[in-house]
Amino acid sequence: MTTFTSTLPDELLGKLHEMAMKLAMPKNKIIQKALEIYLDQLTRAEYVKSYKQAGQDADIMTMAEEGMEDYLEQLNR
Repeated sequence: MTTFTSTLPDELLGKLHEMAMKLAMPKNKIIQKALEIYLDQLTRAEYVKSYKQAGQDADIMTMAEEGMEDYLEQLNR
């Protein structure tokens, strides 16, 4: 595991300290979990953006519709 050093605003550090005490959990574990959640949300936001862009692309929508028609035919067999 790598060590990372950073600065935080005093107010945020105070909230982190309070939560660590409340949960009986080390501050670094709270930061680690929060960062994992945040990075996951960023990844999901990228997917949403790409799907919205794809939804505006006529060629991609045509391909998707053709694919759904093929899928429906397979289900009906």
